[in-house]
Amino acid sequence: MAFVPMTVPWSPEHQTQRMQVTRKQLETEEQAAFPLGGSSPRYLYLASKQKNKWGHPRGYRIQTVSFAGRPLPQNSSVERAISWGRKETEPSSSSVFNQNDPWTPTVDFADFINNETIAGKDLVAWVTAGFLHIPHAEDIPNTVTVGNGVGFFLRPYNFFDEDPSINSADSIYFQKNQDAGSCEVNSLNCLPQAAVCAPDLPAFSHGGFFYN
Repeated sequence: MAFVPMTVPWSPEHQTQRMQVTRKQLETEEQAAFPLGGSSPRYLYLASKQKNKWGHPRGYRIQTVSFAGRPLPQNSSVERAISWGRKETEPSSSSVFNQNDPWTPTVDFADFINNETIAGKDLVAWVTAGFLHIPHAEDIPNTVTVGNGVGFFLRPYNFFDEDPSINSADSIYFQKNQDAGSCEVNSLNCLPQAAVCAPDLPAFSHGGFFYN
């Protein structure tokens, strides 16, 4: 994200800062290995060479909703056994045998990052997610799930040409003893003719855009 100075359209004597999204294509593994707790992109977007009808690359966005804390300091003698925990997005993990000898691990995950090119490749993302829960009185008798979720979202990003849910028909549940034509049962059956979704806006123009 960058901040771009701009003049306020309705008050030219004043200036403000506008946030602007900047795009940067990551070319190598080193560039795409983001240290846990460090600076990471606002949007992490895995794009393909195919484009949607709007001209944007089809892809998926990785959106982390919970962040794990650092399990061990990096200078610890056993940290190499869980070195995958240093990063948020990487292609592989650890080995079950690392627990037997964490000082000389069978798999040192950091060794997989050898700065190979990732541009135009079929990628696998390793996403580290977690949270630290310190028990408190409200955990008795049960710890609530609200606010304690762990995970990440893999979201379509320009993958479709539009919201795919618009192809889903409105769903209404009827029981066998109910009248599907009744307004009390099926409110969509009795919509007024004047019902509209689009607001009735007056004509206006701004910055080269005209609506009439």
